Amino acid sequence: MKKESALSKLFKYAGNYKYLTIASWVLSAVSALIALSPFYFIWKIIKEVLDVSPKFGQAQNLSEYGWKAVGFALLSMIIYIGALMCSHIAAFRVQAAIRSSLMKHILTLPMGIMESEGTGKIRKIVNESSAATETYLAHQLPDKAGAVATPVGLLALLLVFDWRLGLLSLIPVVLSFAIMGTMAGSRMKTKMEEYQNALEEMSAEAVEYVRGIPVVKTFGQ
Repeated sequence: MKKESALSKLFKYAGNYKYLTIASWVLSAVSALIALSPFYFIWKIIKEVLDVSPKFGQAQNLSEYGWKAVGFALLSMIIYIGALMCSHIAAFRVQAAIRSSLMKHILTLPMGIMESEGTGKIRKIVNESSAATETYLAHQLPDKAGAVATPVGLLALLLVFDWRLGLLSLIPVVLSFAIMGTMAGSRMKTKMEEYQNALEEMSAEAVEYVRGIPVVKTFGQ
């Protein structure tokens, strides 16, 4: 049986709001592509200046290209704001649904679970873990869509400018991805798991300690 992905589980909590999440991905990708347009118009300005050099006064379309670059930069920002609005609305809906579902489930558990696991650990799972879904849905996924679209747009621009320089420019990109892959591999995953487990244990012990202080003061033991 195929294992259900984490995103599919989150979409179940989102309900119809999942379409806002998908819309945020599309808008973020479109914003990333439009954000590259000013570089094209800057290239047009430089090209026209060089074509008429040294008679720079004969350049006719510099102002037009400049305003187009500004306009597309502003349009990219507006679209990205729309993407973040869509993603945040859906993310807050998911966060609220997860917390409500968890609290309903906790009410059905025997009291021994609270004693064995610790109220601090359970509180951390309910609050911090549900809050982590908001960061993932509202920020990371839209940014990931933009991060995927940006290299594609850059590659297209590089090939438009000069395909030979474009291919040369890809060499450091490939090297950077290789280096990042070594840094964020299985070793980093193991370290993050150890870090999260340590945080859970510290949170549980701290809550139990604070709640035990009144008892110690009352009985003097």
